[in-house]
Amino acid sequence: MKDSNEFLYPLQWLSKASAGERVACELRMRIISGTVESGSILSENRLASEFSVSRSPVRDALKALASENLIRLERMGARVLDITEKEIQEMYDVRLLIESFVFERLVHMETEELVKDLSKIFEMMKIAIQYKDADEFSKQDLEFHDTIIRSIGHSHIQMIWNNLKPTLESLVLLSMRYRFEEMYGDFERIIENHELYIEAIRKKDRDLMVQSLHQNFDDVAKGRVEELWMAQETFTKGVEKEDD
Repeated sequence: MKDSNEFLYPLQWLSKASAGERVACELRMRIISGTVESGSILSENRLASEFSVSRSPVRDALKALASENLIRLERMGARVLDITEKEIQEMYDVRLLIESFVFERLVHMETEELVKDLSKIFEMMKIAIQYKDADEFSKQDLEFHDTIIRSIGHSHIQMIWNNLKPTLESLVLLSMRYRFEEMYGDFERIIENHELYIEAIRKKDRDLMVQSLHQNFDDVAKGRVEELWMAQETFTKGVEKEDD
């Protein structure tokens, strides 16, 4: 393990977290960032000492990370697994499918309150950019998309999203910290894209939504936006026919 005295996960986000959740959040960031390298052995005793907790919260944390395929559990600890580009792309594929499915549901729903909620979060995102606060921007960005997904009240979609979100959260945090340092000018595009999201939901305009998905996902979805959009449309139509 490389020097990890400085915590990577925002401590202010952990005020209501359990001891196990605190350990899991920090370890997840270290693994995804490469601070803890693939193949490294995580010792329960060493982690308990570093985080000033008993071994029980450490075990809880390791179980959570194993369920996310970030580590493989071994006796008295775990081995860190390699995170491939393919796995990261697959996570974004799932996210794109979820958001496409959610938008199709929103077309048939009242969205006035949702648009108000998203507009408030959008203003917080702009303030975070103004003050060059990468962590706060990441928090508001995740809340923006979480609010959209929660709005349709679909328990199984929410379950899939909740399973994906911890790893996605770490990826977003690391990406936004890099962009604030190296690609600050890109936030003009990011803000325009979120504004387009809100407008697409307000107007229930599929073309606008596809455009916003292209702007948000083309760099990670490898040109698969149209393919994944059509896949969820086929699925949605099948569900609708079954409901009839």
